Amino acid sequence: MDVRPRLLDTLSALRGSVDAARFPLPLPGAVRARRSRAELLAQLDDYLVPRLRNPDAPLLAVVGGSTGAGKSTLVNSLVGRRVTEAGVLRPTTRTPVLVCHPGDHPWFAGQRILPQLTRVWLPPQGDADRESYLEDDETADDGGAQLRIESDPALEPGLALLDAPDIDSLIARNRDLAAELICAADIWVLVTTATRYADAVPWHLLRTAKEYDATMVTVLDRVPHQFAADVSRQYGALLTAAGLGQVPRFTIPELPESAGGGSGLLPATAVAALRDWLIRCARDPETRAAAAQRTAAGVLASMRSRMPALAAAAAAQHAAAVRLVQRVEDAYQGAIERVQKEIAAGAALAGGALTHWHGYPADSTPAELLTALTDSLATLLRGAAAAADEEIAAGAEREPAARVGLAPSEPRAAGERMGVAARRWRRHVEELTEEEVRELHVSERGGGPDPEAVAALLVTALLGGRRARSAGETLAETLGAHGVLGLQDRGGRLLSTYVERALEAERDRRLAPLDALDVTPDHQVRLIAALSVLQKER
Repeated sequence: MDVRPRLLDTLSALRGSVDAARFPLPLPGAVRARRSRAELLAQLDDYLVPRLRNPDAPLLAVVGGSTGAGKSTLVNSLVGRRVTEAGVLRPTTRTPVLVCHPGDHPWFAGQRILPQLTRVWLPPQGDADRESYLEDDETADDGGAQLRIESDPALEPGLALLDAPDIDSLIARNRDLAAELICAADIWVLVTTATRYADAVPWHLLRTAKEYDATMVTVLDRVPHQFAADVSRQYGALLTAAGLGQVPRFTIPELPESAGGGSGLLPATAVAALRDWLIRCARDPETRAAAAQRTAAGVLASMRSRMPALAAAAAAQHAAAVRLVQRVEDAYQGAIERVQKEIAAGAALAGGALTHWHGYPADSTPAELLTALTDSLATLLRGAAAAADEEIAAGAEREPAARVGLAPSEPRAAGERMGVAARRWRRHVEELTEEEVRELHVSERGGGPDPEAVAALLVTALLGGRRARSAGETLAETLGAHGVLGLQDRGGRLLSTYVERALEAERDRRLAPLDALDVTPDHQVRLIAALSVLQKER
C-alpha cells in the first residue's frame, strides 16, 4: 500500500483509456465488454484510487446478494438496530445504506468513494421525520442516485457496512448500482440462503470475486435446523470444487425474526461469529492491512486479463466497422461504375427521351428534350442506388453491426435526391452553353445560335452515346469543331462529377450512424499502451 505518485498518475491515464473505449456495435461479446468496462471504471473510481490514496481509511464491507437473501436484516442485526429497510414484499433495496462509526463519518460524508451518489442523512432515531423518510423511500422511484449515510457508536471504528441493492433486481439501474457498489468494497459479504445457494446469481459474484482475488466472506442464511449440517456440507463442497474452499463461511439458522418479512433483528448470538470476524479485520492492523491490500492487489492483477479483453473487444468493433464501410463503399462504387457504363452505352437515350429526340426539332422543343433526358438520367441514378442498397442489405444479414451502423435505405427520398442531382447538372450545362454561345456571338459580331437548343444537343450527345452521334455532328456545325470538343469535355467532366457526388452522398448518408459511433483503432491501441505502462510502473 506504499503507493508512488507515478502509479496513481498511471492509473489515471489508464482510467481515461477505459472511459474512452466504446463497444456500440451488437457483436458477440460486446455486452460483456460494456459490463466489464463499467465494472472497471467503478473499481478505479470507487475503490482502487481512493484506497491507494488513503490506505488508513475505514474498511468498507459491502453486503450483497439476491432478492430476499436477508441482506438488510443481517446489516440491522450486525449494527444492533434498524438502519435499513427489510422485507420480502420489497422487490429491492432502492437506496443503498452505509452505516459507520460516528468517528468515521467524515470518510464517507465526502466524495472520496462513490462520488456520483448524492449523500442523504436522516433525522435522529425516533424522530417522526425519520419514519416519514423511510416510508417515502419504500415507494421512491429515483432513490438509486442517493447514498444514505447512518452512523452508530455500536459499530466498530474503522469498519463500515453497506447494504447494497439486490444484484438480481428487476430494475436494471438497481442491478447496475449493486454491481458498482460491490466494486467499491474492501470486503465482499455475499449473502445467500439455504434454498438458493446453488443459483447462478451468487455463483457469478463468487467467480468474479475469485477473479479479482478480493477479500470475501459468505453467509448462508435461513438454514433450517434439521438440515443445517447437510446444507452446510453441500455448500462447502461447491465452494471447494470452485477453488473457494478457503473463503470464510458463516451459517445463520432460520429464526422467527428472519421469517414472515424479516423485519426484526436477529439474536446477537446468530451473527456473533460474523461480527467477530469483521471486528478482527478492522481492529487488527495486520489483518486490516492484509484485507485492503489483497483486494487492491487483486484488482491491479486483474488488469492483466481484463485490459487485453477490452482491447480485443475494441479491435473486433473496429474490424466490424471496417468490413461494413468496405461493403457500403464497394456497393456504391459499383453503382457509380454502372451508371457510367450505361451512359457510355446510351442507356439514357431511351423511352420518352428517345421519342423526343426522334421528334426534335419538329415535334419537340429543346426544353422538352432536356426535361426528358434529365428524367432519364435521374432514373439511371435511382436504379443504381437501389441496386447498391439491395447489395448492402444482402450482406447486412451476415453482419450484425449493420443494425446500428447503417442508416435505413430510403428509396423514395433517395429517388428525389437523384432527381435534384440530375436537374442541377442540367442547369450547370445550360450555364456552360450560354457562356459558350455568348463568346461566339461576340467574336462573330452577329446573331448566334439559341443557347437552349445548344444545351439540348450537348445533353443528348453526352447521354446518348453512339445513338446520338448526329447530335455531336450538329453541334460541330453550329459551334465549330474546336468549340464543340471543349464544350463536350467540360460537360462530360461535370456529368461524372455529379454522378459521383450524388451516389457518394447516398453512401455517406448510409454510413453516417457508424461515423457518429467513433469506432476507431485508437481505442485498442490506448488500452494496450495503458496496460503496458501500468505493468512497468508496478
